[in-house]
Amino acid sequence: MKWLVLLGLVAFSECIVKIPLRRVKTMRNTLSGKNMLNNFLKKHAYRQSQISFRGSNLTIHPLRNIYDLVYMGNITIGTPPQEFQVVFDTGSADFWVHSLFCTSPACATRVRFRQHQSSTFRSTRKTFSINYGSGTMRGVIVHDTVRIGDLVSTDQPFGLSMAESGFEGTVFDGILGLNYPNLSRSGAIPIFDKLKNEGAISEPVFAFYFSKDEREGSVVMFGGVDHRYYKGELNWIPLFEEGDWSVYMDRITMKRKVVACSSGCEAIVDTGTSLIRGPRKLVNNIQNLIGARPRGSKHYVYCSVVNTLPSIIFTINGINYPVPGRAYILKDSRGHCYTTFQENPLSQSTESWILGEVFLRVYFSVFDRGNDRIGLAQAV
Repeated sequence: MKWLVLLGLVAFSECIVKIPLRRVKTMRNTLSGKNMLNNFLKKHAYRQSQISFRGSNLTIHPLRNIYDLVYMGNITIGTPPQEFQVVFDTGSADFWVHSLFCTSPACATRVRFRQHQSSTFRSTRKTFSINYGSGTMRGVIVHDTVRIGDLVSTDQPFGLSMAESGFEGTVFDGILGLNYPNLSRSGAIPIFDKLKNEGAISEPVFAFYFSKDEREGSVVMFGGVDHRYYKGELNWIPLFEEGDWSVYMDRITMKRKVVACSSGCEAIVDTGTSLIRGPRKLVNNIQNLIGARPRGSKHYVYCSVVNTLPSIIFTINGINYPVPGRAYILKDSRGHCYTTFQENPLSQSTESWILGEVFLRVYFSVFDRGNDRIGLAQAV
């Protein structure tokens, strides 16, 4: 029987690997300075413990949420293993970490891979570069053993950064791309594809649960779906085009009026993006409709009105996905409330939206490579 029938019936698939994620806020929004960040991390030291369930290969690494907006998970690279906190990103297809080669300020404060300490390390001379919405990196392709929980990929190609810009305020050690291999800027096979091709993952599927209100419990799971993380049934959405985690969105409405995507548009489901992003004019229209006022790079509302703000409804494949005000409004370090709608920094010739973690905290998401589709359901 195909795994699709089993998704809603089995709590623990025998081949699911779950990696809890750690939720943090970028240093530029919370902690001003390297010493404050280091003191915080020392005070709130994080301990990883592995939990296995009898009769299954399900593995959980409990992690604690530190702040907000970015979710990170644990991986190791090399022999003996070196530990890194990375963003599991469906918006990109390349995997890289900071390295000793990198002299950029962003690398100086984070964990860097020490290739000379790994007996399984293999170098190449191939270089590549990636342009993200928030920054850029230039690196070199190398090979080594990578572990994601119980999943092990030997001789896995990945990038070591040599230069970075735009990541100075971040607290992650690298990015692990989960998009299709045709989108890889380095040309290296993504780790998910390598594990799938080698039979380490029984079903070509992974899923995300992002906790709310800075609670613990966020996970990415590989090889199946644990239905305890969502309510009701999964709604399956075909991809906008094969080879990218984007879908066709019918419209965006508020108070029964269309406020964006009036003729249909593309929506990218992106676990590596914190906010909901769209064209500037349409984003500004939404800000005006909810009474948000610009201040610096953000739009603010009075915190007292958050619970009275209308839900913004994203209609995808004929199904409404409302995001309430309490979900699309966050607090900054001073306790002021701001909206999570922002302009898409990457210009598009047609209307396109990015549904980031603001949306995905409300909806559990499943990425089905075997059937080129995304599943969404109300998160618990």
